[in-house]
Amino acid sequence: MARNETAGVAAARGLRVRPGATPRLAPGQAANRRNMRTGLVLVAPALALVGAFALYPLGFGVYISLTNWPLVGPYHFIGLANYESLIHNSVFLQSIVFTLKYTAIVTLPILVVGYALAVLVRSNRPGSTVFRTLIFLPYIVGLVAESFMAVVELQPSSGTANFVLSKLGIVSDTTAWLVHTGLATTAICILVIWYASGLTMMLLMAGMQGIPADLYESARVDGASWWSAERRLTMPLLRRSIALSLIISVVGSLLAFNQFFIMTDGGPGTSTESVVMSIFSTAFAQTDVGLASAMSVVLVIVTGLITFVQFHYLQGDED
Repeated sequence: MARNETAGVAAARGLRVRPGATPRLAPGQAANRRNMRTGLVLVAPALALVGAFALYPLGFGVYISLTNWPLVGPYHFIGLANYESLIHNSVFLQSIVFTLKYTAIVTLPILVVGYALAVLVRSNRPGSTVFRTLIFLPYIVGLVAESFMAVVELQPSSGTANFVLSKLGIVSDTTAWLVHTGLATTAICILVIWYASGLTMMLLMAGMQGIPADLYESARVDGASWWSAERRLTMPLLRRSIALSLIISVVGSLLAFNQFFIMTDGGPGTSTESVVMSIFSTAFAQTDVGLASAMSVVLVIVTGLITFVQFHYLQGDED
């Protein structure tokens, strides 16, 4: 049937088609088909990796969340029972509230400090390269190593933090930073801001260096001050870089685990337990992998929604 229709179209266009023969495609159509096949071949390995290491684990995690899957042993399908139990799980709900508070505390300082540092290092002044390296170094070292360093420096009797701050009259030399909820949260937030500001600095600095110098020259000729140029010129042109920085910062904060696990282990009690720590504890301490998978699905949905809202409102227009 398709061959007859093709022959009819060819006859309507005045082309001769031998009975039983398939008309040849136009050169442009043949090239498009070849390009499509070539494209599919090139992206097939990437699609296979995404399917194997992203889509399949995600789907399998959703399936596990619908069962009472233990860490070891048989399991049974229980439907949405795990999700219903999360509504009454006070520890999980408290971890969500704490994680959102932590995210709200660290996000803006990371952006502000990173922006200020980017302003300082965006020009090729003497020593700017060394300064960039020193500021970016904490991100390279990693949060795990720095969390262990912070535990040592925050010890009540031997830590450098108490020694310096007590000399300044800010705290006592026996202050126990990591056994009080407020002090522990403060210490972790300061550590994370110091750690993440370097990455924000690099992202914003790259965007700043892409802004033509002629625009700043024109602004100065028009009598614009430094702050006016930053507010009306630099910030609007950095909108996408700022959006990327905020998305990375917010997602990283929502998925925070290392610093809380190393420095406080969620304590005192569960007052500094993040969502990921709650998932970890449910899966490996309580051996309830099904419930932990339900928590993970909720976290993925919340993180995806927040990221979508950020991307939608911060990306700006194409022009």
